[in-house]
Formats: sequence, C-alpha cells, structure tokens
Amino acid sequence: MVAASADVLERIDRDQERYLAELEEYLRIPSISTDPAYAADVDRCSRWLLERMQAAGLTAERVDAGGHPLVYGEWMGAPGRPTVLFYGHYDVQPVDPVDEWRHPPFEPTREGDNLVARGATDDKGQSYTHVKAVEAMLAARGKLPVNVKFLVEGEEESGGNAIERFVREDAGRRLACDCVVVSDSSMHGPGQPSLVYGLRGIAYMELKVQGPNRDLHSGTYGGAVVNPLNALAQVIAGLKDPQSGRIAIPGFYDAVRPLADWERAEMAALPFDEESYKRDLGVTALDGEPEYLPVERAAVRPTLDVNGIFGGYMGGGAKTVLPAWGGAKVSMRLVPDQDPEDIGRRFQEHARRLAPAGVTVKAEMLHGGRPQLLETEGPYFAAAMEALADTFGNRPLRVREGGSIPVVTVFSEVLRTPILLMGYGLPDDRLHSPNEKMSIAQFFHGIRCNARLLDRLSELAGRTS
Repeated sequence: MVAASADVLERIDRDQERYLAELEEYLRIPSISTDPAYAADVDRCSRWLLERMQAAGLTAERVDAGGHPLVYGEWMGAPGRPTVLFYGHYDVQPVDPVDEWRHPPFEPTREGDNLVARGATDDKGQSYTHVKAVEAMLAARGKLPVNVKFLVEGEEESGGNAIERFVREDAGRRLACDCVVVSDSSMHGPGQPSLVYGLRGIAYMELKVQGPNRDLHSGTYGGAVVNPLNALAQVIAGLKDPQSGRIAIPGFYDAVRPLADWERAEMAALPFDEESYKRDLGVTALDGEPEYLPVERAAVRPTLDVNGIFGGYMGGGAKTVLPAWGGAKVSMRLVPDQDPEDIGRRFQEHARRLAPAGVTVKAEMLHGGRPQLLETEGPYFAAAMEALADTFGNRPLRVREGGSIPVVTVFSEVLRTPILLMGYGLPDDRLHSPNEKMSIAQFFHGIRCNARLLDRLSELAGRTS
C-alpha cells in the first residue's frame, strides 16, 4: 500500500506557519450568508478562496448559480486515475450573542493549541485542509496521484439551493468523479478518528400564533382575551412527552428505521464520559429517550428542539402588554427513513390541534433535508479508513453524525459515487456557538490525512477520468 511520501509530509510541516496564517486571513472575512447585510463580505470571501485555490495550482473560477457564488476548481492531470471531488462551504453562522465571545468573533485568536473564531471548524478550517493538501503535493512533486475537483459553496448555513440547482443541472458532467470527500463533521475525541456513514435530515419550522388584531393593555384585557404567548407555550409544551423524552406528534416515528446491532456496538465503543460531558456543558442532567445512550440520542435518533421564541415586549424594564402574536422556530432532526415533507405536515396538524380556541396557528416549513445513509464497504471507504488510521494511530469507528449536510443527499442522488465524510473537528469545538474553535493540531492532521488519502486512491482505477 502506497503511503504519502516523506517529501509531501515534510512540505506540510515546513509550511505550517504560512498555512495557519492563511487560515486566519480566511477567518477574518465575516461571510455570514443568512444576513443580507453581509452579502458583500460573502462575495469577498468567495474571491479570496478563488485566489488561494489558483495559487495552490488549481484551475479555478466562481460560478453563479443564482445565489451566493460557488467556487469551482480542478486539476485533471492524471488520466486513468480516480477523480476526487472535494466539497466544503465558506459561509458561516451568525455570531450572536456577541457579548459571550472572549475575543471579536472575526479576529482569529490563538489560545494554546486552539484557534478561536467563527468558522474555525465549521467549515473554513476543515475544508481548507483539502486545498492545502493538494497544494503541498503539487509543490513537492509537481503533480498529483489522482485528479481532483473542488466545489465550495456560500449558502450551506442559510439553506440556500444554489448548489443543489447547479449539481442537478450539471447531471454528473462537469462534476463527474469517482468519490466525494466532505470534511464538515467531527471526531469523537483527540486520537479517535471516525468515518461518518450517516447524517440526520432536518425539517425546520416557523410557528406563528395570532391572537387579537393589536397589542392590548394586559390590565384591561388580561383574563378575557387569549394571550398568544401563553398559547404558544401550550403548543410547544405539547410537542414532546417530558416523561419518555419522545416526540408527541402522531405518526412521527412510523418510518424510523431500527438500528442494526453493529451500529449500536460502534456507538457504544466511542469514548464518552457522561459526567465530563455534563461538566463541559454546565448542565446537571441530560435529556432524551432513556433506553438509548447519550451518543445515540445525539446522532442516530430523531429530535425536536425550539431554536427561538419571540413576541411581545422584550426590552428593558416592564411593559404591561398582552401581545397580538407570538412565534417560535423549531427544528426537527430526522433519521432514515423519515421524510421532511411528511414530518412537516404532521407538525402543522399537531400544532393546530394543540392551540386553544381564540388564536390561530400557522406553521411554515422554512427548509428541509433528507437523512442520508452511505455505504460502509468498498475500496474508497477502505482507503479512507486506512488514511485516518495512519494519521491518528487508531482504527476509525463507523458512526453517524447528528447534524445535516443537505448537499450530501444531492451528491448521492446525482453523482452516484461513494461519499467519504472525513471530519477533523472535535466535540468541544462549539459549532454555531460563541467561541467556536478548531484545534491547530487537528487542522494539520487533516492536511496530512487528505494527502494520504489521495495516495491510496491512486492505486484504484478511475471510472470517469
């Protein structure tokens, strides 16, 4: 079995400080895709990435697919060898609440081995390991052992459909490949790599409870008019059973595929200490279905969570108001074989049933994505397992990830090639939270692992190149 040669690994080690400085520059760009106020920064970020991909030795361009730009790059100088498509996203989550950050969120700060900034691990730091691995190999050898393509989007965090439209219209022509590599997930601890074979889907809903036609004086009208926020609380409370931890929507679990014995065994083998987990989060107890391990609840079981509640008076001091309306945002993570459209309809019907007389309830699906199960056998999967084992010194565990990467479903349906979910994040990286970080050691391990993977894939015959 071919291993990444010493000259490539030496090149990575030699250029570490430059690679890290580039990542810090990348992280300084506030590419928040969900907020129109940052549209110019998202555009600037796509241009920055384009220039870095070109400097790495790729032929690259920006692609307009009707939303924030896609950045496409390729190196196709290895005829007869496999073609690898690297996916990532350069957009990031909003930074609220800002006052909980130890440093400005777009001023990367080194804290020991960690680099703290929004986007550090989700997904700028992880996906930039792809670019640097290719750059190091081209710099050391003047060529790559396989063909590579890159597709990096700017709407992953805002549920945009530009990349889906582009991939489906392309229909596997320009994007033809032998496997897809995605680094947008986490390992379960330092030194314990994992290869993700499943992602949860999502149904993201917005609830609005409408009461009177205007805000009212709570002293004059309170007790006679139904308060929409009280009604909203009643609806939310009826979405889950507090005793069993199960979601109370009728038919919600009908399509859930049971876990295989080997899946539960792999999950049980993950390094997990419940007391340490609670201490890290500052909580005294965990939630969910008691018949499942916490790691199973967080990765392979469906969920329902309120992501925000709004309405009425939320300023300083007191205002005695009976609000005209109230709202909430609710996300449901889905598992095979749940369908987001079906779950969304069931949610709408259940919310209307829970509402008291005197208010109206509307529930709108903001976006949805299907859960995904990937193959865990075959030469591409084996190559990824070997690259991870060589890099981290331990056999990777096959696991499912609790989050959602909607484009993985699109790749699976359109490209019909193996998809390798090789994440380098850690459980305490604070994704979507203040003080998001990435381990600097993990960043460089990721670069080395990508190089090893490309060498291993060179032993396989390409189907499309």
